[in-house]
Amino acid sequence: MTNVIGIDVGGTKIAAARFNLETWKNEKQIRKDTDSSLGFNHVFGYIVDAINELKDEDTKAIGIGVPGLVNKVDGVILNMPNIPEGKNIDLKKLLSNKINLPIFVDNDANCFVLAESMYGAGKGHSVAVGITMGTGVGGGIVIDGKVFHGATGFAGEFGHMLLKPGNPPFETDDKRGDVEQFLSGSAMGRRCKEADSPDEYLSGDTCEFMHPDIRKEIAWLVTNLIHTLNPSVLIFGGSAGRALAPHLKEMKEVLKLWTLPGTPLPELKIAILKDSAIQGAALITI
Repeated sequence: MTNVIGIDVGGTKIAAARFNLETWKNEKQIRKDTDSSLGFNHVFGYIVDAINELKDEDTKAIGIGVPGLVNKVDGVILNMPNIPEGKNIDLKKLLSNKINLPIFVDNDANCFVLAESMYGAGKGHSVAVGITMGTGVGGGIVIDGKVFHGATGFAGEFGHMLLKPGNPPFETDDKRGDVEQFLSGSAMGRRCKEADSPDEYLSGDTCEFMHPDIRKEIAWLVTNLIHTLNPSVLIFGGSAGRALAPHLKEMKEVLKLWTLPGTPLPELKIAILKDSAIQGAALITI
């Protein structure tokens, strides 16, 4: 039976799986730890190794989700911020020289929301928006089962939307005040240094002083997305995003304060797939 391979490229690991095209069963999955500080060539070697370990004579295509800006017109990765030398990379061409299979490349957050919209928390919704809150903040938009990329592929970069321009929540030379400076896991760690993980940032009383601000800031972001995209579901993923689960009810109440009266509110959900980024990477090949 024919199959496709999905690969999720991260800063510390590469996760990949082979999916049966008829049943969508995960036939085999692997994880390879990497050290992105060694640069793109180091990471690229692990990508090739993962493909060679998973592919067989029935493999029809390879899909890869990467953390960064991907120009949808030519498939070139403009920038992978967490991987040194990860700029202006034609990953499709590089892999095609080694692997004689069709190669598809997209942003990892787009892959995440595509999988969740088809098989996870967004199943059955016509307009699904995903927000990934991990080391950084990413996002994706799926409309009627298709990723909305915008003109060149950069749609959904919610982390770079301005939240409090010129006024980030901690001392930094970068004064953009964008969403990522408030709601990424790394930003929350700087805002509450007593905690060590997203679970601690968003649960218990260690960082409780921060919780009302986090809920309000998310409500500001989501209000803009509601009035721009009118989604029926909004899905949170990433380590900090999943840790929002205890806050969803209160977040919806705060959201009512900021949206126009009578505006239909989307369902707020936590991602449910364990391998959504990998599945989504495989799905972009179809």
